[in-house]
Amino acid sequence: MKDFCVADLNATVSLNGFPCKPVAEVTSDDFFFDGLSKEGNTDNPFGFAVAQGNVLSFPGLNTLGISMNRVDLAPRGINAPHSHPRATESIVVIKGKVLVGFVSTSNVYFYKVLTVGQMFVIPRGLVHFQYNVGHSKASLLTAFNSQLPGAVIVSRTLFASNPPIPNQILTKTFQVDDDVINSIKSKFA
Repeated sequence: MKDFCVADLNATVSLNGFPCKPVAEVTSDDFFFDGLSKEGNTDNPFGFAVAQGNVLSFPGLNTLGISMNRVDLAPRGINAPHSHPRATESIVVIKGKVLVGFVSTSNVYFYKVLTVGQMFVIPRGLVHFQYNVGHSKASLLTAFNSQLPGAVIVSRTLFASNPPIPNQILTKTFQVDDDVINSIKSKFA
């Protein structure tokens, strides 16, 4: 029985994570991550930045079933609708005022405007978002019950897949013409 299994990031991933690094090669740095201490650059069309503290950046999380991110949002910035197929997410606002919400599988929209110290939980796999409704920058800490929660960003999945989803699927789905779909796809090119 081992106390830990620090990820050997040079090995092939298995179903349950990375193989363990030999204990003789493990150092204190494997259990340390400072990526959540730095504000991210939100100078982009979404006004959004994320610092991911998952097994890929923090090998000591391997097999522990936890990870954390820092999310920074410019005023009116958005962490666009997305889901995490492998984790439930809890959100704590550490700065600002943020609208958080998710949609259940029966199409019920659950939401709340959160301020500093308040928390909201997103059940695993449900589409959700965070939107800065304040007039200054906002920051969140997000925690997951997975070392690698994954992220499926709805707009990117539909309009920037490779190979592309055929236009006739998207035009029928959204009840719009090709020009609309092509215009949206061009924003992700």
